[in-house]
Amino acid sequence: MIDLGISKLALIGAVALVVIGPEKLPRLARTVGTMLGKAQRYVADVKAEVNRSIELEDLKKMKDSVVDASQQIEQSIQTQAGDFEKTWAEATDTASSSTYSDAYTPLAEYRNPKKKWRLKQGATPNWYKARSGIRTHAQSGAARVARFRPQKQV
Repeated sequence: MIDLGISKLALIGAVALVVIGPEKLPRLARTVGTMLGKAQRYVADVKAEVNRSIELEDLKKMKDSVVDASQQIEQSIQTQAGDFEKTWAEATDTASSSTYSDAYTPLAEYRNPKKKWRLKQGATPNWYKARSGIRTHAQSGAARVARFRPQKQV
């Protein structure tokens, strides 16, 4: 690179002052400064682009390694699942061929037909709510107004 010291910069400035003149020198200094700024920004953009491409290559390598690892895990799970299914089939075949399996038939699990397990029930019975006037169904304000609005006489 060019080694510019203070003495060399002073010499360049004195020659520029004599050659260009004191009227045009400030405008020339501004344009040179803007060009240097643009050049620095361009160099910074190129560096950032190179860094992004390097990071992208690293990410692609990492993605490939993760995909390979997941495929290996999937294959091992499939082989273990196949082994498990074979042993399960062997175990169920031996259990079905035993003598007590003919006498034993599993019963269906009891389920209460009226029970709605998603609906949360309160502790207060519905007959008590009806007798004491407690609302059992929620209504919006508009529905309540429409319900108790007086009917028009024809």
